[in-house]
Amino acid sequence: MKTLAQIQVMKTAGEKIAVLTCYDASFATLEEQAGVDMLLVGDSLGMVLQGGSDTLGVTMQDMAYHTRCVAGGAKNSLIIADLPYDSDRTPEQALGNARQLLAAGAHVVKLEGDKTDVVRHLVANGVAVCGHLGFTPQSVRELGGYKVQGKDEAGANRILNDALVLQQAGACMLVLEMVPATLARQVSEALTIPTIGIGAGAGCDGQVLVVQDMLGIYPGKTPKFARNFMLGAESVQAALAEYVKAVKAGSFPAAKHSF
Repeated sequence: MKTLAQIQVMKTAGEKIAVLTCYDASFATLEEQAGVDMLLVGDSLGMVLQGGSDTLGVTMQDMAYHTRCVAGGAKNSLIIADLPYDSDRTPEQALGNARQLLAAGAHVVKLEGDKTDVVRHLVANGVAVCGHLGFTPQSVRELGGYKVQGKDEAGANRILNDALVLQQAGACMLVLEMVPATLARQVSEALTIPTIGIGAGAGCDGQVLVVQDMLGIYPGKTPKFARNFMLGAESVQAALAEYVKAVKAGSFPAAKHSF
């Protein structure tokens, strides 16, 4: 099993980190066999599994259930699980909910935004935390839709500063979503913890995609940053392996997948 210490060593060594979302036991087994470094039980399940237009309707019960399913199928994978919308308003609430996800089989919990007090409280209580900056899907209404973040100097500085503060608070890694590639590279170079990009260019330490997007089976709009790895693949297993290979080789994401 990949440990957090091993993931940290990968950043230090310059080895790319391959991450995919996962929501059930079958895909957990396939992704583990394909060499995916970490499985993310994302609240994106609200869209790709439940058919919602955003992630806001996902509950703690949903997240605990799907985390348990993934843990049942991947016995040797590092599993990250999202704290869903409105589940981390206070440090105390976040800790109680994080413990539910850990009990279900997660090793790391992910939360969105610059919630440094929450991160500090979780880490102090033995919970490993992954931050998430840039476009934060739980704030889609406040952000006015699915828009690239950090395009101007003020926005870029805010993301960089928030990243440094989250690291100082004890976050063990950071997802950067839909930010300019130059900014993501700058943040990645400024941090000692790994960055995982989605729509953030090749300069991040790792990459993550929603597995339905990289298999071309989500009926909704395909984001610019996704690539359909099923094209030319003989099987789902082959597509997953090709994704891992492309991330490790640095051929994904290409410039056309970046902002």
